[in-house]
Amino acid sequence: MSEVAPYYPDLPASRAGNGHSTRKGRGLMPGAAVPQSLGEMLPGVFQEDHFTMEWCKGLDENLAPVFATLDCLPFYIDPVMAPSDFLEWLGGWVGMVLDENWPLARRRAAIAHAMELFQLRGTLTGLARHVEIFTGGQVSIADSGGVATNSTPGGTLPGEPVPRLAVRVVVDDPSSVNEAALDRIVAGAKPAHVVHRVEVVAG
Repeated sequence: MSEVAPYYPDLPASRAGNGHSTRKGRGLMPGAAVPQSLGEMLPGVFQEDHFTMEWCKGLDENLAPVFATLDCLPFYIDPVMAPSDFLEWLGGWVGMVLDENWPLARRRAAIAHAMELFQLRGTLTGLARHVEIFTGGQVSIADSGGVATNSTPGGTLPGEPVPRLAVRVVVDDPSSVNEAALDRIVAGAKPAHVVHRVEVVAG
């Protein structure tokens, strides 16, 4: 059987009284067919009964979404192809918390690069990549650390005496960036004793 993209449409989200997002479950797919009708798998004596066969047709309509999901299962775990309302759950697999206000492409990219970000965690490259995915902007980072060699005992240490980190992000619309969430990303990626500063500017 050839693979096809998931059929299910995106379902609207609503707000419950506690402010949390609620989503409706997936429903039927009118007109969708099953690989084999349930009635065709019954013993011949039941297939001769018109009522039984019609009743099974009704069950086929309910089973069609199940078969469609199983046939498309590889797409559900692919961040590029998964239905948009499935991404939050998929992100939970890789420990990636998504902002529902992000554009769809950015949420997909965050999940797709989750393992890369974990491998680079604690490095400037990893932090820059994380901030880039989060903001969609151009990221530059300045820090006070440094590495050098010196053959003279007691030589001058590299870097600056006071540890600090400055993250600058250039985006088209600074108001589109949640600076509080961005600050938490930077704080979680740097050593606890390093003072940091985040700046979001228009480019």
